[in-house]
Amino acid sequence: MKLVRIVTSDGEVLNGVQNDEGKVFRALGSIEEGFRSTSEALLPKKFLAPVVPVMLWAIGLNYRRHAQETGGVPPERPVVFAKGINAVQNPDDPILLPRTGSGKVDYEAELAVVIGRSCKNVSRERAFEYVAGYTCANDVSARDWQLQWGGTQWSRGKSFDTFAPLGPCLITPESLPDPRRLHISTILNDEIVQDCNTCDMIFDVPTLIEFLSADTTLLPGTVILTGTPHGVGMARRPPRWLVPGDRVSIVIEGIGTLSNPVAAA
Repeated sequence: MKLVRIVTSDGEVLNGVQNDEGKVFRALGSIEEGFRSTSEALLPKKFLAPVVPVMLWAIGLNYRRHAQETGGVPPERPVVFAKGINAVQNPDDPILLPRTGSGKVDYEAELAVVIGRSCKNVSRERAFEYVAGYTCANDVSARDWQLQWGGTQWSRGKSFDTFAPLGPCLITPESLPDPRRLHISTILNDEIVQDCNTCDMIFDVPTLIEFLSADTTLLPGTVILTGTPHGVGMARRPPRWLVPGDRVSIVIEGIGTLSNPVAAA
């Protein structure tokens, strides 16, 4: 099932189910209870991020080739950081370059996992039972704040407003049974700059859920950003930072394309 959140022409924010022809029908339910489609057709004026997160956990250095390109050693345990939920941005709305001196804003294509039921101390064997669905994410990163000015902490450089685009839809698990074999890419303007497969992950989705839920309750609506593949702007020679007028598109097999323009704040 392909779930979307939309704004109607009347200004209502509604959940919907989008069929293969692109038509949207009203959906009833919740992330925790699940959704079901009705026969009520909707006319979207705008598509929103498909989930309103209660928490954004993100994983660093989780693709082997990305760890290599940054000069890092593949970690023994997942590298975890938080992004502020203020950073969530809708499909097609702009990534705003901050006015706080950052000239090194980078893109990061990521598979995002949405938790559907409250869970704690979940084994990797049962982890998929708690997944509500999957979406595309862009872990936008101000590298100067992340690596130079953040006091060794990454969250500041990762949490500016608009730095977590999500979308365009939430694909439920029965429609995407194996997230470990998905093509993932980033298109910057007309150039493919990231091109990989989630099989390059060091820690797969069940392992991440097991790790993050250890002694820690993951609430319904928690979003896990599972890491980015190689090809980030920071590692290119010369580096390729985002500038106003760019358009960044994250493409994940089985989910779709999340596209955002870039603008000055």
